[in-house]
Amino acid sequence: MAVPVAFFAVFFAYPVAAIVGRGLKADGVWQFGRFGEVLARPEIRDVLWFTLWQALASTALTLLIALPGAYVFARFDFPGKQVLRAVVTVPFVLPTVVVGTAFLALLGRGGLLDELWGVRLDTTVWAILLAHVFFNYAVVVRTVGGLWAQLDPRQEEAARVLGASRFAAWRRVTLPALAPAVAAAALMVFLFTFTSFGVVQILGGPGFSTLEVEIYRQTAQLLALPTAAVLTLVQFAAVGAILAVHAWTVRRRERALKLVDPSATARRPRGAGQWMLLAGVLLSVLLLVLLPLAVLVERSLGGSGLAYYRALTSADANSGTFLVAPVEAIGNSLRYAVVATLIALVVGGLAAAALTRRAGRLVRGFDALLMLPLGVSAVTVGFGFLITLDKPPLDLRTSWILVPLAQALVGVPFVVRTMLPVLRAVDTRLREAAAVLGASPLRAWREVDFPLVRRALLVAAGFAFAVSLGEFGATVFIARPDNPTLPVAVARLLGRSGELNYGQAMALSTILMLVCAVSLLLLERIRTDRSGEF
Repeated sequence: MAVPVAFFAVFFAYPVAAIVGRGLKADGVWQFGRFGEVLARPEIRDVLWFTLWQALASTALTLLIALPGAYVFARFDFPGKQVLRAVVTVPFVLPTVVVGTAFLALLGRGGLLDELWGVRLDTTVWAILLAHVFFNYAVVVRTVGGLWAQLDPRQEEAARVLGASRFAAWRRVTLPALAPAVAAAALMVFLFTFTSFGVVQILGGPGFSTLEVEIYRQTAQLLALPTAAVLTLVQFAAVGAILAVHAWTVRRRERALKLVDPSATARRPRGAGQWMLLAGVLLSVLLLVLLPLAVLVERSLGGSGLAYYRALTSADANSGTFLVAPVEAIGNSLRYAVVATLIALVVGGLAAAALTRRAGRLVRGFDALLMLPLGVSAVTVGFGFLITLDKPPLDLRTSWILVPLAQALVGVPFVVRTMLPVLRAVDTRLREAAAVLGASPLRAWREVDFPLVRRALLVAAGFAFAVSLGEFGATVFIARPDNPTLPVAVARLLGRSGELNYGQAMALSTILMLVCAVSLLLLERIRTDRSGEF
């Protein structure tokens, strides 16, 4: 646990604490009265209310649309199922900047709806809600569907034999078994939408602001650190509560269920009703997942072939936006993501190993600590890097390594969540047998553990690479102007007027989408665990 704790202490806790201290301290004295002052302001209360309201609405809408998809992927067997499974997961690993850009191309000015029917939904709450459903659809499908596929269908069939209707059997038998998975998926969707930044920043306009967006505005635009510190602590408390409830639902599910092989529960649809349900799910995937991505690609071509892509190679065409040609952002992002992945694998792998060897409250607290970067304001972390890592022995403010470090913070939770179930499944007697035969702990790990967890390690690396590639909240502060990452480059292009800037943003977003999609399709071929839970 020493290396992960040290990593999080230096690169997470210290920067966040420094920002909070600067905002709530005056002449060395804590000013806790600022909580009341900030939270009493009407505009801040509006931000808190909108953050909560849109997260609840996004979660409810995602569950409503995605639960039928979870059933179809769990119980039906149809051609192209595995490919479609990977396709619906692509939005989850896409950077939020790309998600916002795709929906801007679909719903914004000059978008598909505007051209066909003269309808614009950007700068409305509907654009935000639909983008959140697009982003989180896979969370419900894979978390709930992964468990649903492993529930023994004979239990529900027995209820039907005893006289229960189809709905009554589902409500009395299946729903209670699924409840922990549904709760876990709902909590994760709520967490991701509660801390939404890129989607709201691009689609919401000045009329809508979540906690994360308001923290960015107060920090980067107004330099109001007291307000930003209060909002950071409010978000921290809310995220901590969400993660605590999520951990409880996961433990409850692990204890309560006896599962079967998912390959034995799927069958071809039978009857008109089941075929209509499959068709409805495929239509929803087409409209909610594939259509925004297709429009993004179409807008990147712009009816003029590859003109926008060719413009990415020219620094002169972007002299007012970049110091270098935008295409260099691709190489920067790939290099940063590779280094961030290596850091995340080392830190996350050690953390997962520690969690499998120990138990108790301390370990549960350590596990919760590893998840906090998913919910704590990335804006706060990025700005904290700038004001804390600027003195020896950690004078990193001008170093390229700062970006991979920030990206690795987001990648570590995915490594831990991927590696932990596999490491826990390794029989400890195998290690003991190797030790009895004279193997050192290192050799026992190399000869016993590593062959068993190799695939999980590759999957963890893929997820860490994808999320590192798309990290935006912290990187926007620390990426140097001459070394922009892809998400930062997209945001800068969208922030400037002109058809050329818009088209280049679409082109860069398409490139980023394709890289993430290829990474995910490779993961699907590597995975052996088909439960699919995040």
